[in-house]
Amino acid sequence: MTLLIFLHFLLLGLRVIDCTTDTWRRCTDMLPLDLLSFVLERDTSKLVPGVNMKQAGGVRGVSFSSPHTSMSFPSSQLLVNCDLLPKQFSIVVTLKISSTAPKRNEYIFSLTEPKRGEKTGVGEEEEDNNKGDILERGVSGKEQHGNREEERRVKSNEEPGRVILGLRFSKNHLHFLLKSHRGVVDHWVFRGTRLDDNQWHTLLLVVGSHHVRLTMDCNSPLEIVPSGPFPPDLNIQGARFHIGSRGRWKGLYSGLLRQLVLVPGLDATHYICPSSAPQLAVLSVPPLLSDLSVIESEGDSHVTSYVTEERVSVGTERLCSKTLQGQMWFNPLSKGLYLCDGTVWITVLEDHKRLDYVSEHQVLPTSSETHDIEVFQLPGLGMMAAMAHRSASGSAVYLWKNAGFQLYQNISTYEALAWRHFSIGKKVYLVVSNSGGGPDKRKQTENDFSVIYKWSKRRKLFVRFQTLQTHCARDWEAFQINKQTYLAVANHRQGDTNHTIDSVIYIWNRLTKSFEVHQMLRTSGAYDWEFFTVGPYHFLVVANAFDGVTTSVDSVIYVWVNGSFQVFQTIKTFCATDWEMFQIGSRVFLVVANGHRLQGNGPSQYAINSTIYELDLIGQLFVRFQDIVTYSAVDWEFFSLGEEYFLVVANSFNGESYSLNSVLYRWQGYEGFVPVHWLPTIGCSDWEFFSSKGESYLIYSSAKAPLAKIFKLKTY
Repeated sequence: MTLLIFLHFLLLGLRVIDCTTDTWRRCTDMLPLDLLSFVLERDTSKLVPGVNMKQAGGVRGVSFSSPHTSMSFPSSQLLVNCDLLPKQFSIVVTLKISSTAPKRNEYIFSLTEPKRGEKTGVGEEEEDNNKGDILERGVSGKEQHGNREEERRVKSNEEPGRVILGLRFSKNHLHFLLKSHRGVVDHWVFRGTRLDDNQWHTLLLVVGSHHVRLTMDCNSPLEIVPSGPFPPDLNIQGARFHIGSRGRWKGLYSGLLRQLVLVPGLDATHYICPSSAPQLAVLSVPPLLSDLSVIESEGDSHVTSYVTEERVSVGTERLCSKTLQGQMWFNPLSKGLYLCDGTVWITVLEDHKRLDYVSEHQVLPTSSETHDIEVFQLPGLGMMAAMAHRSASGSAVYLWKNAGFQLYQNISTYEALAWRHFSIGKKVYLVVSNSGGGPDKRKQTENDFSVIYKWSKRRKLFVRFQTLQTHCARDWEAFQINKQTYLAVANHRQGDTNHTIDSVIYIWNRLTKSFEVHQMLRTSGAYDWEFFTVGPYHFLVVANAFDGVTTSVDSVIYVWVNGSFQVFQTIKTFCATDWEMFQIGSRVFLVVANGHRLQGNGPSQYAINSTIYELDLIGQLFVRFQDIVTYSAVDWEFFSLGEEYFLVVANSFNGESYSLNSVLYRWQGYEGFVPVHWLPTIGCSDWEFFSSKGESYLIYSSAKAPLAKIFKLKTY
């Protein structure tokens, strides 16, 4: 399925969580939920206890040595703000089961509710015999499309009230379990599926209101039509997911698992089928299992293993071919370790220049606290930095001269929040976000305005060019699509309480030589825009911070379709203040800065996760890649030095103090980003990376002190 088809599918069908008229909230039409990624990526520096990573046939998967608590989590952590699983949903699984697997019931995953009157946990060797029963329905592998349905009452091994939803196998049967509205567990059996053949298989289970359909390796589906309808909604309040088990030793999954995705409210068939590799059809595979640069790692008390069928060769370069796929090669001349992906050698480790340390280079006094810095190159003059000062007396533009920034021009602004530099042809512009209305303080919340300045070659100054009505504008983003220039403003609020308002996309009118309104997009306390392009597709993502009640709101990724932006994907964020897009090789990432959690009149939480998302090119959506603990983060900055990649976060407040470390992270391949330097900051509001005469620098602004500080990055 091409990206265009997928975009069309999303634009037609993707909606946010529905809320019923009563107190129950339905989880309809949510994005695919990658259950396996969620448990594997809690700590990307090592595999979770009880899990081993293995390679079979050049494909990676995980096996389970115990039903560890780390492989279990409350459903509310993924199914946020909803209590009812809809009557239609899909489950996508990629697995490999050995022909010598024990001939017993083994759980691929389960969703359970606590047993009444008993504490639940893992590590129990025995299960209580159940006096209840379940309804078992089966279909043979030879029967197609529900030609014959078999029903019979059998004694159940399931505890009453425990299993809500489950998938397990035994011998050559696949079992699907679902709790009915009667409180008993309905049990459907797909016979003759032959999973225990030591081969990889991708299973797609689609549950509709009147059928259960299994598609294996994109072949013709098997279908069971029950005698009665499914329950209209499945109550999952307080439920727990268990990956590779049902939370007990008995029934622990013994095969390899590569993919496990739950898609509420949708038939996911067209997401993955047809496929050029149907046994490995992909909706969402954890980056840890899809990244070819994974090498063996050792934990402490829990050793994480990487088992491969290939060896490491040593010597001069040789041709990478299909027959060498998965082969590792060490080149003693370049001191590099490489992995063959079937076509080219992928760098795993290589000797090159690395960041050594970070040193303080310049402390730049400013006229007031600063919310934002925009560093840009002005042709004929050099490196400049526009700083958005909090003071109503104005902001300033600085020029890089003699290895430091010096004041170049003062510009009248009113409690400026952000600057953005852009060009139209050979003309250079700056646009500033003003949050105050000007000298008349009585009108500042109703008459905010932002100003575009144009560089005058004759006067060698920025001069006022155009004024635009805005509402506490937090950010401007400039971009071009098909040689046409656009500006996007993030309107944060109108007045003191109205945060759900329109942010605006402006278009450059070549005839009037001014910007005009092109499109209005509804936002909730918008804080930042980020524009980026992937192949022929253009995206714009907004950081929504607050809807007037809570900071737990959806930020939205838009895609350009037929001359305007339309919703591509929504992602739950917590006072999102910044998005940063970056690429490492062919991999595309988005990282969000989450500011804090706030619900109603409750206390704020400032130490929370900010999250890196990776674009799944096959599933064609952004999936969670890594969580990083931040402290009221307000900005991310990505940069590279040689072959190394870095992220630096602006930590602004920890609940007690504004004086705290902002952290510099380095890309470590399959481990994700790991902290390497801690930089002391005071109310850090923005980071910018820049280079001059072969030297690299970082500059940060302070929203709590009248200064900016520049660090020099030393390499070796």
